[in-house]
Amino acid sequence: MHSTLELVLILLATAVGVVVLFRQLRLPALIGYLLVGILIGPHALGWAADDEQTRYLAEFGVVFLMFSVGLEFSLPRLVTMRKAVFGLGAAQVVATTLLVLAVAGFAGLGWRAGLVLGGALSMSSTAILAKLLTERLELNSQHGRAIIGVLLFQDLAVVPFLILTPTLAQAPEDLFAHLLYALLKAAVVLTLVLFVGQRLMRPWFHLVARQKSPELFMLNLLLFTLGLAWVTGRAGLSLALGAFLAGMLISETEYRYQVEQDIRPFQDVLLGLFFVTVGMQLDVPGVAHYLPWVAAVLLGLLIAKFALVTSLGRALRLDAGTAMRSGLALCAAGEFGLVLLAQATGLNLLSPQVSQVVLAVMILSMLATPFIIDKSDVVVRRWSSADWMYRAMALHNIAAHTMAAQDHVIICGYGRSGQNLARLLEQEKIAFIALDVDPQRVKEAAAAGESVVFGDAARREVLSAAGLMRAAAVVVSYSDTASALRILNLVNELRPGVPVVVRTVDDSDIERLKEAGAAEVVPEIMEGSLMLASHALMLVGVPFNRVLRRIRQTREHRYDLFRGFFPGATDESAEERDQLQPRLHSIAIPSGAAAIDKTLDELKLRQFGVEVTAVRRRNVRNAHPDPQMRLLVEDVVVLRGTEESLAAAEMRLLQG
Repeated sequence: MHSTLELVLILLATAVGVVVLFRQLRLPALIGYLLVGILIGPHALGWAADDEQTRYLAEFGVVFLMFSVGLEFSLPRLVTMRKAVFGLGAAQVVATTLLVLAVAGFAGLGWRAGLVLGGALSMSSTAILAKLLTERLELNSQHGRAIIGVLLFQDLAVVPFLILTPTLAQAPEDLFAHLLYALLKAAVVLTLVLFVGQRLMRPWFHLVARQKSPELFMLNLLLFTLGLAWVTGRAGLSLALGAFLAGMLISETEYRYQVEQDIRPFQDVLLGLFFVTVGMQLDVPGVAHYLPWVAAVLLGLLIAKFALVTSLGRALRLDAGTAMRSGLALCAAGEFGLVLLAQATGLNLLSPQVSQVVLAVMILSMLATPFIIDKSDVVVRRWSSADWMYRAMALHNIAAHTMAAQDHVIICGYGRSGQNLARLLEQEKIAFIALDVDPQRVKEAAAAGESVVFGDAARREVLSAAGLMRAAAVVVSYSDTASALRILNLVNELRPGVPVVVRTVDDSDIERLKEAGAAEVVPEIMEGSLMLASHALMLVGVPFNRVLRRIRQTREHRYDLFRGFFPGATDESAEERDQLQPRLHSIAIPSGAAAIDKTLDELKLRQFGVEVTAVRRRNVRNAHPDPQMRLLVEDVVVLRGTEESLAAAEMRLLQG
């Protein structure tokens, strides 16, 4: 017991210390976990043993990771991203696997080892890339969507590799029979789970959810996930396959987003343990003897995958800049590659020397990923003239929208606050142009007929193209102080005197923004408190004029009266509040959609808590559509509801 407790304390202490350091350096925690394993493993300090019990516990990290992948397996999402997923994604995995298979055959490793290595090295890191793209606001850019599409296919491709790898460890004369048997078992399990399990799962989850008990819902979720993992494990398949099927079943229900939040703590902790055990396997002194091989394979991997992805992207008609950015992001290895490598090593499909070299290459390439992404803009602009052309076209699009505008308002950011402001300006017949860096939001809002274009307002050329020299005011509608300060500096430089209104979360940056030239700073928490207080004062009999005077005095003193509060456990995070807020979502009706030729009333979208706010047909926006209006191909339906209800309504419109 004592030794077990010591091991747990060592793992916790080193993991917390290293992950805190990596958070401070703004690097992915995943890399920190790998370094923890290398540090405390049997080949370095020797504080922890790389034994079977530790690896078995760590396998549950992979189980929950595959469960999350299953949650992302949404048919509507796959349809909208089919070009990136089944085009570029499939081509990348197949081409990389074949290339590694050929190199392995030339090196005398054999086709089995080559096939496993090809599958492992074809993977890229979903965890690292999703985090980096989110931080750089590029998740919904052209290259961001291409990268996510490829990652999604890689995640799905892990499933057949997980089934195939144990079969490859069988004797040569029994290989075909074992492979056929494994595929047959997989087909039977898939059929039972997807067709029988779906019918049983929905009513059971409804029953559990009606009890309104968070702990019961969590227990049921763990039972369902681990139960299906046990079923596939007993069938001779991997535990991860069962978890993937569990996630896939839940992804087609309205509980998907709640489940995603509930399962994350288990996933992150156990996945961290998995990466610690992977790091333990790396024999650093032993790898030092093969350092030239490690350097050669690492360089070959990065160059080959970059060239493959870039070439395939160009062949699939991506512009050069997008193809190169995708290649740079996807050239390194990923966590699922580590999963496949660990499985293959445990089955003795790879020699210890090859396994150590490949493991070192994977870890080093993942360590290099943040630095490659950071320098990707410099590389692309140096070698791709098309990237400059794309930026010029974006600026031309902005300028075209504002060519005739005079005394208009430039709205920087078209999130919820920006959209609410736009509606009020529209009612007052005041012209505006909204700038936003989220292509998905811009596409949906523009499809609904709104005056929004893609562009980063913190760039000089974008503000100029938006007609800053003719604008009546600028409004920064998102709460990012660093970006707001850049916009204020540009406005003061290009056209000093134009009023700029800035939104912040609280009062902490009011002085900085005022000193930088903001005409007004609106802290949303303070303004909410002010409105709450004004209503309360009037209801208890304070004269209206005195209430107005109090409001004015509070604003003039920069909310000094409201500063400071006692925080408590009931303070909700912005993310939690946002999930419960209604949002807008535009859905284009494609040919073959279930909603075609049905009336809005027949679709019964209100049963999901969704409201149809507008229907756009042939560029004409109908803001108050009749319930008896029949939908046609290429109609754009604008819905309002929560994230979960919109997902359910989209399935109704597209699949019935």
